[in-house]
Amino acid sequence: MKGLFSFAQSLQRISNSIGRFSAWAIVLLALVIITDVVLRRWFVIGSTKLQEMEWHLHGFLFLMCLGWAYSKNAHVRIELVSERLSLRTHAWIELIGCALFLLPYVAAVLWFGFDYVSYSWAYNEASASPTGLPDRWIIKSAIVIGFAMLGFAALARLIYAGIYLFGPKALAEQTPFSHTEPQTGES
Repeated sequence: MKGLFSFAQSLQRISNSIGRFSAWAIVLLALVIITDVVLRRWFVIGSTKLQEMEWHLHGFLFLMCLGWAYSKNAHVRIELVSERLSLRTHAWIELIGCALFLLPYVAAVLWFGFDYVSYSWAYNEASASPTGLPDRWIIKSAIVIGFAMLGFAALARLIYAGIYLFGPKALAEQTPFSHTEPQTGES
């Protein structure tokens, strides 16, 4: 069980590191949006490249932080229901949800996403707009990487839930399910 616990920690560490590093894209996104707004408002200059860069950065930010947010329990939950449940019930819901829904969904996105990204790489896909950004394959690659990170985080949560429910008490107390408060924010 200790080996499984260490494996889960490694998966979560990778996902969290990618998420924390990628979160800095918010600064670049803010600068691009401010530049676009200033150019449009005061100089009446529109830029397709800036607009495309905005959604590229937004997509990158969202995709690369999926796993990090999931491992920190920062996704939206139905608190009216979940706050009344025991920690053991939370672990069961997480175990079943990951195994039956989240991991198969991630696997499907990775399966089909890989072909989608491979095509984009092979043809050096660019924007459909003549004045748009080249290298569309970069943002499409974020789909596969981001969902892989979500898969890492989901597999780690599945392992933690299994250890909490079926593992030795000393190890179960080290899982996120042994805490009474949700683990949101930076730790």
